[in-house]
Amino acid sequence: MTDAATARRSTGTPIATTSTTDAFKTAFRGHPAGVALITSMAPDGPVGLTASSVASVSAEPPAISFSVTRATGSAGGLLAAESMLVHFLGAQHVDVARAFARSGQPRFTPEQGWSHLETGEPWLSDAPAALRCRTLHVVQVGGSSLVVTEVLDVFLGEEAPSLLYRDRGFIRLDHGVAEL
Repeated sequence: MTDAATARRSTGTPIATTSTTDAFKTAFRGHPAGVALITSMAPDGPVGLTASSVASVSAEPPAISFSVTRATGSAGGLLAAESMLVHFLGAQHVDVARAFARSGQPRFTPEQGWSHLETGEPWLSDAPAALRCRTLHVVQVGGSSLVVTEVLDVFLGEEAPSLLYRDRGFIRLDHGVAEL
């Protein structure tokens, strides 16, 4: 499909959209994703950002990927860091996820529950899981960077309802939801 192509439902019915890019964004707005918070220590202090693009790449050796949309600010600090911590967030972290998703919001405050690992990375110790990683590859794709990392350590916390992102909003997924 090119940018001038028309988006179509599986029935073949055209959908009113101006471009493939718009249809792509619409498709992903309806696709829920887990919410992660990626942090590291930069020369000027701690940096972090909220991400919904974290994915498992390999179990042996353990590797994950995520994407960032620019190489400046927090994303630039993460890309330049020797290591980073990828936190899988629980529903109790929705305010932290919002703060790290917007520029200029309070970050790394004592009220948010931050500490540091011995290796220096900012750590949200009540996260259900956190993976300490180092970058293996950075691949430029359009205006974004796909980052593939090696998992060095895994910190497992208490289980919690999952935090998901869908259609520009956060959703709580409880463990008691019936499987299909």
